[in-house]
Amino acid sequence: MSTNKHYSPEVRERAVRLFEQALNEHSSRWAATVSVSEKLGCTTETLRRWVKQSEIDQGARAGLSTDERQQMKDLQREVKELRRANEILKTASAFFGPGGARPPVKEVITFIDQHKNRFGVEPLCAQLPLSSSSYYEHKAQEANPVRRCARWHRDEQLKPQIQHVWDQNFQVYGARKVWRQLNREDEPVARCTVARLMKDLNIRGVVRGKRCRTTIPDELAERPMDHVCRQFTAERPNQLWVADFTYISTWSGMVFTAFVIDVFSRSIVGWRVSRSMKTDFVLDALEQALCDRKGSDGLIHHSDRGSQYLSIRYTERLAEEGLVASVGSVGDSYDNALAETIIGLYKTELIERQSPWKSHTSVEYQTFKWVDWFNTRRLMEPLGDVPPAEYEQAYYDAHDRQAISA
Repeated sequence: MSTNKHYSPEVRERAVRLFEQALNEHSSRWAATVSVSEKLGCTTETLRRWVKQSEIDQGARAGLSTDERQQMKDLQREVKELRRANEILKTASAFFGPGGARPPVKEVITFIDQHKNRFGVEPLCAQLPLSSSSYYEHKAQEANPVRRCARWHRDEQLKPQIQHVWDQNFQVYGARKVWRQLNREDEPVARCTVARLMKDLNIRGVVRGKRCRTTIPDELAERPMDHVCRQFTAERPNQLWVADFTYISTWSGMVFTAFVIDVFSRSIVGWRVSRSMKTDFVLDALEQALCDRKGSDGLIHHSDRGSQYLSIRYTERLAEEGLVASVGSVGDSYDNALAETIIGLYKTELIERQSPWKSHTSVEYQTFKWVDWFNTRRLMEPLGDVPPAEYEQAYYDAHDRQAISA
């Protein structure tokens, strides 16, 4: 048999009118109910409820009127929807966490995918900053990439290139340097685009940390003057070198790395990894620099007041090659700021990222690779975002052109 929900209000009103007319022709209400229900094709119980509700609406019988019943249903439905909305918001708050007032669209879509069977797509979208039509469009684009916009296709083209640049540069570049490198490779792209895609790829540049003090001054040794006075600039290669060293903890004990840096191009011209802090260790780095660069008249060698750099052997070697010794104060990193900066990059970009270190040999080999990359490929902001070797070569090319023209 059919139920109430299959009959329109007009049919119900007509049935009640027929019942009232039939009362005059039958001896009882039951007989009138049976007669009318048979003609209408509904059950006697259905007709009886319609008649009862009509009498309540007219005030002839106590009970809830049709309007009151409808209001109650509306309120019950509203309470149900509010409870569902509250549950959605509680679940979303736990999912997105402190992600801000408007989480990324991808995260919203992921949340809807995970909870649509529980709440439904439309109720979820009603509480989230994404319309149901936008959700379905995103899902359609996932199924058919041809429907995606030009920006998406461009992003998919750039992502492998960004990942490659980041991987090829010790995974230390941030958005600015990745952007610079892509432009150097004739790949025009906006910096904000690189930053956005690096976030999508979950990659980022390294963050510099603090450097521990390693300078141990020799209070009895003679101290050369400070010829630099914190002015770490040079007009040509081999005009000013700075030197310093740092330490690395390994499973087999402490090892130390010394650097000699040409201020003009920030190029590392000498380096050495050693198990000890003796003078031989920093002297070897100096010998490599002298062998590579041959030195030049008036070349200034600047360092801190570590006992290794103030030793007789070291200062005599500087004098033999005609280098002018220059020494900063004790415990003031600004007096040897450029060397501190390069060592900070070394610790951040290599040592801290690949720790723990097993041995002296592993540190030495990876330092060799890092120095080669640093000199030939790492983009240096003070040089106009070009590698040290390229910057230095540009100087010599310009010098040769001037000589030819003269």
